[in-house]
Amino acid sequence: MSVSLKPIMTSNGGFKRAQAFAGRHLLLQVDPLQYPGWDSLLTAHADRSVFHTAAWARVLVDTYGHEPAYFTHFYGGDLVGLLPVMKVSSPFLGRRAVSLPFTDFCNMLAGREANRSELYKLAFQWARESGCRYIEFRGNGSPLSEAAPSLVFYGHVINLRHGLESLFDKLDGAVRRGIRKAQESGVEIDFGTDTEAVRVFYGLHCRTRRRHGLPPQPYGFFRNIAQYVLQHGLGFVATARWRGRPIASAIFLHHGRRAIYKYGASDYAFQQLRPNNLLMWRAIEWFAEHRFDTLHLGRTSLANDGLRRFKLGFGAQEEKIAYYKFDMARGAFVTEADGAEGWYNRIFQKLPVPVLRLIGALLYPHVS
Repeated sequence: MSVSLKPIMTSNGGFKRAQAFAGRHLLLQVDPLQYPGWDSLLTAHADRSVFHTAAWARVLVDTYGHEPAYFTHFYGGDLVGLLPVMKVSSPFLGRRAVSLPFTDFCNMLAGREANRSELYKLAFQWARESGCRYIEFRGNGSPLSEAAPSLVFYGHVINLRHGLESLFDKLDGAVRRGIRKAQESGVEIDFGTDTEAVRVFYGLHCRTRRRHGLPPQPYGFFRNIAQYVLQHGLGFVATARWRGRPIASAIFLHHGRRAIYKYGASDYAFQQLRPNNLLMWRAIEWFAEHRFDTLHLGRTSLANDGLRRFKLGFGAQEEKIAYYKFDMARGAFVTEADGAEGWYNRIFQKLPVPVLRLIGALLYPHVS
């Protein structure tokens, strides 16, 4: 397979493949799906996540047809800087540039030699030339010091390096009681990576989304997660069963020494058994025993106090996740409201699951 690179800038104004520039700087726009050994380039960055991998890019491209444009800084043949972006195109909503769609956060990777400002400039230039209405960054800092966040979420991170006994001691008392209740009630947890595990998760996911008044993503999205991510050793589905019946499930992703709790679902009729408490604790045990450094519990809307308390109950450290959105027509960073809750929730709660699945299949290719 040949390397597909679009030249943007080099230290001498020309273009050659990155490996030909030992000791020199090279800025390139890269498609990670056309770059052999892409994930091996990431290993020098301890803060990399599964969202930087070719596997996650493949999920987004194959499910929704988004166009990857990953802006890279090579130095001496090494990847020292990375800003992943994808173009989201819709006949109804136009073109947008997002780093990255359907991703809680995707921090820029920047080593000591990386030129962060140049990577941002290249992304802005590409978005403008591609006719994007806006460009949005979801990660670890503002593209410009004066920019205000468009949206802010809570993030929660569990430090797994303290050992299992210490991790259990850090749990809130109600969480520990919930774990014991689930165990005493006979709830059992199993891990899987195949499409059957994802199918079980998806059934619970659809019912959970209906309860929250939101349509589910199409099944193909989760099938692609199983095919490209889970079955390549980058995550698993944890399922809680009671008397053989699945009553809660969650998808965990990981890369390097970092893991993330990406999606969770449960059958509300069995909430009193506290399956989610035991499921999360078993996942924490697994990651700690396999010497992971952190488990991120994903983003949480500022208004969702119940989910925030649930995550804090596992001894997680709280942080803020900021999104920055630059409107091309206005030439300025803009703010917006969190759309997680609204009048539409009440309508979706009344619709049957098959109708919600159809709405999700029609809606999600156009949003990000």
